[in-house]
Amino acid sequence: MKKENMEEQNTSQNIKDTTDRMIRVNHAGEFGASRIYEGQLSVLAKSTVGQTIQDMADQEKDHLETFDKLIIERRIRPTALSPIWSLAGYTLGVVTARMGEKAAMACTVAVEEVIEEHYKTQYETLGENDPELSKIIDKFRLDEIEHKSISNNFINLNNSSESEQDENIYPLMSKAIKAGSKLAIWLSTRL
Repeated sequence: MKKENMEEQNTSQNIKDTTDRMIRVNHAGEFGASRIYEGQLSVLAKSTVGQTIQDMADQEKDHLETFDKLIIERRIRPTALSPIWSLAGYTLGVVTARMGEKAAMACTVAVEEVIEEHYKTQYETLGENDPELSKIIDKFRLDEIEHKSISNNFINLNNSSESEQDENIYPLMSKAIKAGSKLAIWLSTRL
């Protein structure tokens, strides 16, 4: 009997550890995304894409508030890297916005591709172990897919508005942003 109880306690602790890491990294990610949009809006708020960015930023703010509450309710330590993600996110937002509206949208596509896959993996990992968190993650994953779609549509509609040289930088920029996003996920899960 004692062995079964210990196994059950270990399983419960493993699930809690897993969900704690998920909430920590998602909180960090939503914070970083909010900072990217703040940086983009500091440059593009009055541009043709400004309201679109604001709408996506508002959804990210809702996501962040949800994870803020979960961090507090579940007494989870946030990542120690928040100051770095604040500066890095804002800087990425400003730099891509200064490159132009299309670059800002390409940044969103790159980040959202990583986050969509990240949330999908989390959702599959959770299964029925934490229905509340599963529901939140799935809803936010759908929001991120929507952001990616909106950004892709903007890029496709404005395909001829930038030079060939600018066009050639987007695949390289996308790879760098995706790699940075994956590194931020890995680090935030652990620190």
